[in-house]
Amino acid sequence: MGLPTHTAQNGSGSLDTGNARLKELGYKQELKRDLSVFSNFAFSFSIISVLTGITTLYNTGLNFGGPVSLQYGWFIAGGFTMIVGLSMAEICSSYPTSGGLYYWSAKLAGPNWAPFASWITGWFNIVGQWAVTTSVDFSLAQLIQVIILLSTGGKNGGGYEASKYVVIGIHGGILLMHAALNSLPISVLSFFGQLAAAWNLVGVLVLMILIPLVATERASAKFVFTHFNTDNDDGINSKPYIFVLGLLMSQYTLTGYDASAHMTEETKNADKNGPKGIISAIGISVIFGWLYLLGITFAVTNISSLLSEDNDAGGYAIAEIFYQAFKGRYGNGVGGIICLGVVAVAIFFCGMSSVTSNSRMVYAFSRDGAMPLSSLWHKVNNHEVPMNAVWLSAIISFCMALTYLGSEVAFQAMVSIATIGLYIAYALPIFFRVTLARKSFIPGPFNLGRYGVLVGWIAVLWVATISILFSLPVTYPITNETLNYTPVAVGGLLIITISSWILWARHWFKGPVTNVES
Repeated sequence: MGLPTHTAQNGSGSLDTGNARLKELGYKQELKRDLSVFSNFAFSFSIISVLTGITTLYNTGLNFGGPVSLQYGWFIAGGFTMIVGLSMAEICSSYPTSGGLYYWSAKLAGPNWAPFASWITGWFNIVGQWAVTTSVDFSLAQLIQVIILLSTGGKNGGGYEASKYVVIGIHGGILLMHAALNSLPISVLSFFGQLAAAWNLVGVLVLMILIPLVATERASAKFVFTHFNTDNDDGINSKPYIFVLGLLMSQYTLTGYDASAHMTEETKNADKNGPKGIISAIGISVIFGWLYLLGITFAVTNISSLLSEDNDAGGYAIAEIFYQAFKGRYGNGVGGIICLGVVAVAIFFCGMSSVTSNSRMVYAFSRDGAMPLSSLWHKVNNHEVPMNAVWLSAIISFCMALTYLGSEVAFQAMVSIATIGLYIAYALPIFFRVTLARKSFIPGPFNLGRYGVLVGWIAVLWVATISILFSLPVTYPITNETLNYTPVAVGGLLIITISSWILWARHWFKGPVTNVES
């Protein structure tokens, strides 16, 4: 099917190219198309949210490799993430629909494989997104708990340590606010999305300068760029192995940019602006993430002290850095707590945008009949917002977090799908693009030309590599409590998805269904 010209005409003037392409793909324009290219970028950028990912997983980077893993691992993960993003952007330009990844898989796998390809991709994408929302909002609940702890005197000063039930309650309250915000018109969400992007950008710049400036003791440049930490209590001594485990922080942070694809039916000229949103979100995140890492690491002088559960922040490394920087300079850590508040707001925005992306995926997947009670989830309200899908996403994310009450190991396994499950969903349409659709793929306005296949293969191989690396044990000796359950969780999702296809869905699911009359 050919692509529309850039200015398809109708009776009243020019028709948006994204709208025209959507109609060619067989879908009505049901959502309000009101987002600019910056708004589209803002949603992905605020979901990637370097303040969120780096802050919550800085402990992992410090423990496994320290500064070397943090600095160089970030650029390795960032470079390969950009390659994945470029391949996704090329496909997004050709197929700018809210369904995103699963719709791409259906079109690229060909008519014989389309239903199965879209079923597998769709469920990995949607469950991965729910896991992202769960982990983001749970990390905010944990940070709020740390802020309360420090505000009441810290762990060594008799501060209040919330129970896991209180943390779950905070998590539920955050999800409630996110669902309420996402029930508002897209114009309001667009404003919050742009505010979130600005908050992340300014927040990084302020914190990267302020924290090392305030700290009375600073690390040397040699420490920041060359120190490799092998002192961990996890029984791992191999430097390559330690470095690989340190990559987890970077790769976890650099996820969620499929949001730009899921928002294309609400983005003006989406066949061009959707790809721009994906690429710019990754590129700017890599740059600002490195600046944040650089600034914070210059304030690191004692890794073992920061990771100790006996410090004032209870072992939350960045919280301890902020708190001690101000306490050492001014005699109290109030300034550090305020800085943690800046990060907390960024995480809040990240969770809000994550629910937005979730709901658009649910809307599109149910529009094609792939979900139970599909007719309920793809309804839109008077503001052209899929409100039922919004609340479904919030409820499922809360239910996923409840596993924390029973077992922290089970909870970690569940949220591991946020990284590996989501990246598998990213890789599947790219794999179909470079194999089954290698000769039949019709590019959109944004394309990689003759390098499309090469870039695609590198992207697929990178996802295969990290899927294996992040399934490796992270602690020795291996016991029921230290086993890395990531392969169990991802393998379980794969088994459930394939089994449901064989026993049930193959009899009725035909892949994306058009809703435009011929």
